Order: sequence, then structure tokens, then C-alpha cells
Amino acid sequence: VELVESGGGLVQAGGSLRLSCAAHGSAFSVKTMGWYRRAFGNLRGTRELVATIDSDDSINNADSVKGRYTLSRDSGKNTVYLRMNNLAPDETAVYYCNLISTRRLACWGQGTRVTVSS
Repeated sequence: VELVESGGGLVQAGGSLRLSCAAHGSAFSVKTMGWYRRAFGNLRGTRELVATIDSDDSINNADSVKGRYTLSRDSGKNTVYLRMNNLAPDETAVYYCNLISTRRLACWGQGTRVTVSS
């Protein structure tokens, strides 16, 4: 399974971005997809949960993003979208897409950089 991410970039504080992640491959079914992040200065640290969505459409959001981030999915395209509003400089990070298949295979994308300027 290959995860293709897009949508990162530079935005001013208070601005918005939308990230996309498409899963490509064969013979897999998605259990959970979503996003994690790791700050630039912590690239060897643990990835922090941002939001995930299950195959039953239940969503798990980090408390810090509730009310500002919206995760959605297009199950037919094996794609998830993360709309991020009112971004703050401390949310500057590399955002990683994650997929867990029904067979418990876990995959990570290469990461997309989000920079929020003050």
C-alpha cells in the first residue's frame, strides 16, 4: 500500500489548509486512516495524533484540534481529507498520513510539511 499526501505548505497564523491522503494498492481494506504530526525540532520524537477515522466513520480527534480541524473520507477512493482552520505557529510540523488495514497492516506516508508563520 502506498500513501500519497498533498496539501501542505506555508500559511499565516489564523489561516487554513487542506491535506489529502490517497491510499493506492491492491488487496487491502481500510480499517482506519488519519493524520499524525511531528514538530520540525522533534523529528526523532513520537508522532502526535491529530485525527483518525474508522471504516464506520467514527472519528477520533486530538483535543487540541477539536472545533478547528475536520477529517473526512471518500471511501470509494480510499482518500482522507483534513481541513485545518485557524492554524497557529505551534502547529508547524510534518504531517504524516497513516493507514491501518483490516489485516492490521500499518502504513505511513512520507509526510507533508505545514509551516504556520506568525
